Amino acid sequence: MAMGRGSAFLALVALCVVAHFSSGHAATYVVGDSRGWTFNVDKWPVGKTFRAGDVLIFKYNPMLHNTVVVSTLAYQSCAATRDARTLTSGNDRITLSRGVNSFICTFAGHCQAGMKIQVVAN
Repeated sequence: MAMGRGSAFLALVALCVVAHFSSGHAATYVVGDSRGWTFNVDKWPVGKTFRAGDVLIFKYNPMLHNTVVVSTLAYQSCAATRDARTLTSGNDRITLSRGVNSFICTFAGHCQAGMKIQVVAN
């Protein structure tokens, strides 16, 4: 009988370990899905739930675009500050922080054409 209880206890511990690690994995999202980081992508986050630690991947042609991490004010005005983090790989990976995360493309006219997103991570 003690052997049965020990096995049940070990099974319960194993289940708790699996549940702990499976709930802690961050999700990864490709911005714009199959279209990638491009024009009119500003509505892409609508209906999605993001968490701090999730990763956004910005896929684009680096000769034509970039990804710039900006403040909410810079997002609204489509004007990045000089110290804004600018990525240019064409396959940028950004881990979301808790709260509002804002991104724009600073090539002329791109942000104004909807090449910008804001993501709220809980």
